[in-house]
Amino acid sequence: MSIQQTLQEIIGRVKEGLHPSDLIDLIDELTVEQKKELFGLLSDEEAARIIQEMEGFDRISLLRLLTKHHASAILKEMAVDDATDLLGELSPEEAREFLSLIEEEAEEIKGLLRYPEDTAGGIMTTDFISLPEDIPAEEAIIRLREVAPEAEIIYYVYIIDSGTRLSGVLSLRDLIAAGDGTFLHEIMLTNVISVPVDMDQEEVARVVARYDLLAVPVVDGDRRLLGIITVDDILDVIEEEATEDIYRLAGAGEIEGVNILDAPVLDLAWKRLPWLIICLLGGIFSGSVVGAFSATLQSIVVLAAFIPVIMDMGGNVATQSSTVFVRGLATGEIETAKAWQYLYREIRVGLIIGLVNGILISVAAFLWQGLPVLGLVVGFSMFFTIIVAAIIGTLVPIIFNHYGLDPALSSGPFVTTIKDVTGLLIYFYTASAFLKYLV
Repeated sequence: MSIQQTLQEIIGRVKEGLHPSDLIDLIDELTVEQKKELFGLLSDEEAARIIQEMEGFDRISLLRLLTKHHASAILKEMAVDDATDLLGELSPEEAREFLSLIEEEAEEIKGLLRYPEDTAGGIMTTDFISLPEDIPAEEAIIRLREVAPEAEIIYYVYIIDSGTRLSGVLSLRDLIAAGDGTFLHEIMLTNVISVPVDMDQEEVARVVARYDLLAVPVVDGDRRLLGIITVDDILDVIEEEATEDIYRLAGAGEIEGVNILDAPVLDLAWKRLPWLIICLLGGIFSGSVVGAFSATLQSIVVLAAFIPVIMDMGGNVATQSSTVFVRGLATGEIETAKAWQYLYREIRVGLIIGLVNGILISVAAFLWQGLPVLGLVVGFSMFFTIIVAAIIGTLVPIIFNHYGLDPALSSGPFVTTIKDVTGLLIYFYTASAFLKYLV
């Protein structure tokens, strides 16, 4: 198929109403020049719908391919919150240049750009429907018909008082079912779930998930309605936060604004190196522990055979404990105030796991070497290593969280390093205590 046929096929699918998300893979296969030609053939509205579905780094690259006037025309057709997000990812100079070209939308976008991008204000949209509380239902429906095309969603109608303060909410169904002459303040729900404009986006996602909302209003300190956050933006937040936590759990930083396949190799290496250097230093320290007990190892060489299994089991338990705790914090299942209560619970879990594995490794060591004392040393070491690993895997993230640091950062290099050192110390001190019975 020729290039022109490919472009005509994409345009044909756009005209047929195919969802923009289904076109992204086709567009990704095009060259830079072909993308410029394609978006030159699309209407501004069609181009805006496609760009809104792209990843951040793809949107920026595409925007920079177009002339400033063409790009600004497309920005005008985008939802205000999407246009704001896109401009927020550009350099300040580029953002100012686009804002000077889009005129009437510029003030609205500037207002949204004032808020940090990871807060409720940073992800909200101002395309919502609000009506005064002192009008009858039939008038509200007439107004709704007029403003609905401009709104992002119309499932909820937000009711405001004379001072633009949020006073209630109505579902579209309740509004349609209301009889003529019924005023909105008579049928609205006054217990409105809302979020403050400075709330972290992760907390906003929890609120939406907890109350099963399609959208949540954003208010300031005086409960003035500033905007709404829709569920599609919440899904993006959940993906973004989960991705961030996964990278941090592995000690691998994310390169923001760049496709991982296009990210510079040096940048990827630089993001990972700091955490790996921490692990390297921890490994050197662990090696010094082994060196300090070289006499013990020389006395009974078979002790070395059990070092890997004890360290690996401790590492697995510590990783499990930290992962469960960090994920519990992220989902809200574990409240910060109850973190110490969870630590106590994790210690009890560690006791059970340590006891079972300690007995198993003790029996295995005895059957292999025929030395009951060796089985006792290995089993005792395994038991306490697992308990300590469970404590470390939970305690380190608790400390990070207490001091306002992301607990996910602690779950990789820090936990691994501390666990390795403590596991070796437990094993060798135990072996040294029973050395005269082993030789």
